[in-house]
Amino acid sequence: MYAVRRWSVRHARGLQAFYNAFEWVLVTLHPLWKRIGYERLEKPVAAVERVTKGFLFDCQMCGQCALSSTGMSCSMNCPKNLRNGPCGGVRSNGNCEVKPEMRCVWVEAFEGSERMVGGDKAIRVVQIAVDRRLEGRSSWLKVAREKGTAVEAALEKL
Repeated sequence: MYAVRRWSVRHARGLQAFYNAFEWVLVTLHPLWKRIGYERLEKPVAAVERVTKGFLFDCQMCGQCALSSTGMSCSMNCPKNLRNGPCGGVRSNGNCEVKPEMRCVWVEAFEGSERMVGGDKAIRVVQIAVDRRLEGRSSWLKVAREKGTAVEAALEKL
């Protein structure tokens, strides 16, 4: 898994392009998801998301995905669960102080963000603290619901 996680950071730009297209599809299908019911979709979509993102990013399913802001490096893989940058214990070789055999998640995040379009700005956006009540829930559905609702509201104003 660790090798695939590192591969994902090295290919952050391509994964960003894929995710942007995928997100567009999810948001476009918002009326369908709404009709079916987001709560009804939660378990099957979360299961697919867990397998997919677990394989590619060693995702911890926090329910508040920040991969697009962290260079495709899941910040929840940090042994200290730091969401906004590295601790003071990053070793001179870029490895973690807690797990010396592992590269610091945030060193990886900065490298991945340099490969992404707008990544240099996205990584500087402060992430809110993790809401543990959302653990295991689908961040894909969360994005589809939020952005789909915003699109609906904008269309109603026209």
